Amino acid sequence: MSETIRCDIAVIGGGPAGLAAGLYAARGGMKVLIFERQMSGGQIVTTDWVENYPAFPQGISGADLGDLMTRQATGQGAELVLFVNITSVRSNLRGQWLLESDTDASYEARAVIFASGAVPRKLGIPGEDYYTGRGVSWCATCDGAFYRDKTVAVIGGGDAALEEALFLTKFARKVYVVHRRCEFRAAAIIVQRAAAADKLEFVLSSVAREILGDGTRVTGLALDDARTDCSPNHLPRHSRESGNPALSSTEEIHTLAVDGVFEFVGVDPVNELLAGLDALTSTGYALVNADGSLAGADSCDGLFAAGDLTAGPLKQVVTAAASGALAGFSALQYLA
Repeated sequence: MSETIRCDIAVIGGGPAGLAAGLYAARGGMKVLIFERQMSGGQIVTTDWVENYPAFPQGISGADLGDLMTRQATGQGAELVLFVNITSVRSNLRGQWLLESDTDASYEARAVIFASGAVPRKLGIPGEDYYTGRGVSWCATCDGAFYRDKTVAVIGGGDAALEEALFLTKFARKVYVVHRRCEFRAAAIIVQRAAAADKLEFVLSSVAREILGDGTRVTGLALDDARTDCSPNHLPRHSRESGNPALSSTEEIHTLAVDGVFEFVGVDPVNELLAGLDALTSTGYALVNADGSLAGADSCDGLFAAGDLTAGPLKQVVTAAASGALAGFSALQYLA
């Protein structure tokens, strides 16, 4: 018979949102368990450098920031339960929440905070699944060193894509940034840095069609022309003035010879545990009230959500931590 471990507040997810929620809840005197399927810190630990989190004017590595958040939460009494996957959350006959896991243990909590975050989105093109781990990656920090003196392509046009492309220039001989539009969604300062990088070349108005390989590793990336006129005026001012021919994207490029492909085209929420609660947007993000509680029916009493799992326009470490703090505080108020 499996063991049932009881706590006041269960936090599902050990990233910035979950750690902030655990910190606030534990400081309030509650017994808090933070469940994480992998290592504590969430996706931030795979980020090379974070320079927009308050209190670190020179920036800080993602791994160090995740470690500091973990130590602060556990230092206040929150308990980490690592490498455990919560498979279901349901109410029991005692009016509390029963959490089933992929281990022999089950857990009972008076309140639950969902902070499971989001995972990198896949392109869904031929060759992607087959060459995952053999040239296709979603983490430049994890895999960049494998491409020393090689050529790679980064697909995407947001902050993450350009930041990771810049990181890859530390190792790769050449980095192509493939973007389906003529203009980037990334912050202007990041675009300017990318435009000034000697090893980096923009391939605009191009859509990845297939990841090519020789059966064991990636050898190229097939592209379709997005039929968008990328005039020089679409490029950053610094790029136009530099005269760097590598920044011209008017030439139709159908195949890029590359050794690796890094994808940064958005994220999808990890929302399986919320299925059936009628608290998701049409795109799968958790709907929350102003206090962080799930915006569902009465069956959601005692359930909260925070971080990248929730609906909102900005997915950053600072917003994840803030919403986690709110959820932790609100859970305390709910139990009081």
